[in-house]
Amino acid sequence: MPSPTTENYLKAIYALSERRPATPLVRLGELASELQVTPGTVTTMIRSLATRGLVVYEARKGVKLTEEGRVQALNVLRRHRLIELFLVRIMKMDWSEVHEDAEALEHAVSDRLIERMDAMMGRPTHDPHGDPIPTRAAEMPENRSQPLCDAVPGAYRVDRVNDQDPAFLEWMAESGLRPGQSLVLDENDTRSGVLLLRITGREAPLPIGVNIARHIRVEADGA
Repeated sequence: MPSPTTENYLKAIYALSERRPATPLVRLGELASELQVTPGTVTTMIRSLATRGLVVYEARKGVKLTEEGRVQALNVLRRHRLIELFLVRIMKMDWSEVHEDAEALEHAVSDRLIERMDAMMGRPTHDPHGDPIPTRAAEMPENRSQPLCDAVPGAYRVDRVNDQDPAFLEWMAESGLRPGQSLVLDENDTRSGVLLLRITGREAPLPIGVNIARHIRVEADGA
């Protein structure tokens, strides 16, 4: 079984690649920032992963996962997201407080226990934050959503929330912006960086900044 450090690196590379699908390589500086370690530490670890066939490393350019690295990254993502959902649905924890516990448990639980959690919850497809759960065959469901900051005025449904900060998730819940929530984007003013939302069940319109909107992914309502 891969070490927790290896799993964290593979998962981080996958996450950064998913955010910028048009960019083939993840820069090591981005990876260091994501993992909160020094660039030198990242370089040493990436070279080790490359020798094990888990990544392709191009000096001064960046890194990408091999097929084996992608499979391992999706397996740890599957464990993480199923654990988060289990903590929320079964253990009745709030969605804002499960990320750190899942980070620790994802490296400790057995595949047998993960399989039992999956079956117990009815083979769910998404975690509490709307993130898709990879399948047992290490396949990721297609993602059709877009960042709210890139959306044009119209009717949408909240699909995913990309920021795991507890304070941010608490604000999202208080504002009625959980995954599955319908909303209308009335205005997206790129000059001021302010978006104006109307949320079902909320009387007053909600203005939000572009820095918040880029962490909320939406689909056209009815998609």
